[in-house]
Amino acid sequence: MLPKSDWAHLIPHTGAMCLLDEVVEWDAARLHARSASHQRADNPLRADGMLHAVNLCEYAAQAMAVHGALREREAGGRARPGLLVALRDVELRVERIDDLPGRLQVHVECLLAMADSLQYAFQAGHRGSILATGRAAVMLR
Repeated sequence: MLPKSDWAHLIPHTGAMCLLDEVVEWDAARLHARSASHQRADNPLRADGMLHAVNLCEYAAQAMAVHGALREREAGGRARPGLLVALRDVELRVERIDDLPGRLQVHVECLLAMADSLQYAFQAGHRGSILATGRAAVMLR
């Protein structure tokens, strides 16, 4: 388990916008993170008093950023900034997430790592239920 203090400085997301709380486990291909930030009143993604499930894509994108940064750190380098350029096959199984008690589980898997781009699959869940799935493409700067 890696607390936020071990990896938060490796990604560009800061303050309340750093949505993940901890990394449960990770390896070269996968990362599992947890978060309870969906319940916070200061969550910057809230709109109209709620947090829509589409924001799970941002939770996944941040997990991808953490995964990439941890991989680069392990290899002795630094992660390059990336831009989320595409989401594919996103399936949302709930409308909102701010009313869910406890922590969200965010899983990402690197499907393809090239010199200037990455592709990931992601899944976000809560208490054994899948809330969202999809794939994402990231272009590295």
